[in-house]
Amino acid sequence: MKVLYEDNHLLCVEKPPGILVQGDETGDPTLLEHAKQYLKEKYQKPGAVFLGLVHRLDRPTGGVLLFCRTSKAAARVSAQFRERQVRKTYLAVCWGQARPGRVLLHHHLVVDKSRRKTTAYEQPHPGSKEARLSYELLAVHSGKCLLKVLPESGRKHQIRAQLSQVGLPIVGDQKYASERSGGGYVTSIALWAHRLELEHPVKREALSLLSHPDWKNEAPWAEFPPLQH
Repeated sequence: MKVLYEDNHLLCVEKPPGILVQGDETGDPTLLEHAKQYLKEKYQKPGAVFLGLVHRLDRPTGGVLLFCRTSKAAARVSAQFRERQVRKTYLAVCWGQARPGRVLLHHHLVVDKSRRKTTAYEQPHPGSKEARLSYELLAVHSGKCLLKVLPESGRKHQIRAQLSQVGLPIVGDQKYASERSGGGYVTSIALWAHRLELEHPVKREALSLLSHPDWKNEAPWAEFPPLQH
């Protein structure tokens, strides 16, 4: 487990693609359990270790994941997420040609719990929730494009569903781009939680947490020039 930031209040790690954040019916190991064990061993803590889960990433997505080591920090960071004070930046490699510049997407999402899939509609739909994100085209290569994505809301599968709806399905996404999920690229999807910006819950200082995909060795990221920051 790669630790990106750690102090008495927070633990930020780089989530590998394919790992669950928290438990589900599969019973597979989780990053939450692994992080607790890391703290237990490092600080020789007796008994159970508290670690607050304040946000999540889909199983096939990698990148920045933040835990809170105290209940006070968890409450304050959760409030920032709830009030949309946390700035989240993702990177995505998508099939298709995105429009240049900054593009805003506005949809109405409906979650089908039985299929574990989200559908994006252009107009309000029964049971739908509003979702917004913006993206910026960074590079193009062989029918694919590299996007910087900034979600304004935090809906389930929001980025995957909205980009697929506008003809930009994420490479490797078998759920939202099944007809194009192959191509010998990744076993997970080409969506990466790149940056998380928030206020430190105790120090009250601006905090920027950063993670990069493996630009040199992991396709399709290796097809594009790495970011400079």
